Amino acid sequence: MTDNSTLTENVSGENVDTMICNSGKETMLDEIKQDASERMIKSVTSLRTAFARIRTGRATPSLLDAIEVDYYGTLTPINQVASISVEEARTLIITPWEKSIAPDIEKAILKSDLGLTPTGTGDAIRLPLPPLTEENRRDLIRHAKSEAETARVSIRNVRRDAIGDVRELVREKESTEDEGRRGEEQLQKITDARVNEVDEILAEKESDLLAF
Repeated sequence: MTDNSTLTENVSGENVDTMICNSGKETMLDEIKQDASERMIKSVTSLRTAFARIRTGRATPSLLDAIEVDYYGTLTPINQVASISVEEARTLIITPWEKSIAPDIEKAILKSDLGLTPTGTGDAIRLPLPPLTEENRRDLIRHAKSEAETARVSIRNVRRDAIGDVRELVREKESTEDEGRRGEEQLQKITDARVNEVDEILAEKESDLLAF
């Protein structure tokens, strides 16, 4: 929220009183835009998380981000109980910090939806990623597009709610029609930027799925 003292520091002369009087209206609009932006960012972040679970033929440590292992009675992400590195392009090497939990890590991977088979090699676990078949690629790309569309819908729903809040301010005479119109235009720009980000993330994922 904008602080009146900040306004005073940044503006001199007779405009100070005017801006402070209007700061309440401006702050409400700013809060609506800020809240909408943060919610849209969460949708993009959720998409990135979902894409990290869609494996390509290329080994990346993030592939295991969503897999948890029973560590002394607490479900814990694998990357918090082991180091994960890439060996060549298609193999992950998982090195547990405690050898005793290696079997639990293997079980967790087998139970996941990755469809991969880990192999214990003493101090470490090897996780090879077989090449994707054309059918695999089509299915995974279809799934990626579905996740991206879910993110777009979520972002547009945030825009719809935020615009409704802006229009309510105008109806209640807490903002002018010009302020409301500018607020809606800014919300549309924020929306367009996030939807474009979703499109870029999807294009990158499709490229990975086709390349590896």
